Amino acid sequence: MKRIIVSVTNDLTTDQRVDKVCTTLIQMNYDVILIGRKLKNSKNLCRNYKTYRFKLIFNRGFLFYAEYNLRLFFKLLYLKKDILLSNDLDTLLPNFLIHKLFKKKLVYDSHELFTEVPELVDRPFVKNFWLGIERIILPKLKNCITVSNSISEYYNLKYNTKFHVIRNFPLKLKNTQSSSFPFKTNNHKVILYQGALNKGRGLELMIETMQYINNAIFVLIGNGDLEIELKKKVVNLNLDEKIKFISKITPTELQKLTPLADLGLSIEEDLGLNYKYALPNKLFDYIQAKVPVLASDLPEMKTIVLNYNIGEVIKDRKPKKLVNQIQNILQKNKTFYSSNLQKAAKELVWDNEEKKLKQLFENLN
Repeated sequence: MKRIIVSVTNDLTTDQRVDKVCTTLIQMNYDVILIGRKLKNSKNLCRNYKTYRFKLIFNRGFLFYAEYNLRLFFKLLYLKKDILLSNDLDTLLPNFLIHKLFKKKLVYDSHELFTEVPELVDRPFVKNFWLGIERIILPKLKNCITVSNSISEYYNLKYNTKFHVIRNFPLKLKNTQSSSFPFKTNNHKVILYQGALNKGRGLELMIETMQYINNAIFVLIGNGDLEIELKKKVVNLNLDEKIKFISKITPTELQKLTPLADLGLSIEEDLGLNYKYALPNKLFDYIQAKVPVLASDLPEMKTIVLNYNIGEVIKDRKPKKLVNQIQNILQKNKTFYSSNLQKAAKELVWDNEEKKLKQLFENLN
């Protein structure tokens, strides 16, 4: 049985794409080991493949990446391996070195335009460091996948690569027993954001907009760099009753809460190419839960929303304008989009997308 070693820099708990890929590879009769890291609050894992998590001294910044990549290199050095699967640019260097040393096949999965994330916009030295790795290694790779057509076209044009698109569709949602929010909604409409509470997600805009929306609650599920700042903003605007925060939860728990929403938000700002070309997981999670979507006027998200007519695209990002669009969607009720959401939920699932992944691994270069 051939062994595939998969590597990521996160703690494995909520990375749904990597879990789906590993599960598909197990079904293809590969021996899979997934390597990540363990944090103080990391939850225990129960997977149908092997996992290994580094306990690191450093968990942020340059020292984190240096320590993780060094640890990963030596782990890959001594483990039996037939194929390497590197997820994102921050795991690529050690995988590439081992690929060259042992002549093992390497697959690279780019979940985003790593060098174009908003966090690097004002950090030219750090950005150039990652760009250097990208420029040296990407043109040499033969087996590359990514999450959207726009990112694929960007890399293929820039580095003369051949990225295949395998979108991060969710597993088909089974009839999961619904849960309830840990607070009273008082029969108000629920507007939901799920994902990282980070820069450029449109969360400040939505909090300001909630000043003008009545009979609705805005629920944010997740953690991130802006969490404390956003909570302070809610208090300062006296919106404690209208806006609720739920800490990061497991994908299974999330699946029980998402269907309770009346509107799902994916309103990222156009802060560089990474967000512009993004096709966020939450968009498809909303669709699986049969929840209408309000999305940014950015090419990949816009295409999904308009092609399937499962919500609307933001027309104006000013709070007093945005409120009218949100209220119009809420007044239509979820049943207005029901048949279109059913169609999208049937088509945009991992069962359909994983066929391309299987074909790639059956024909590795």
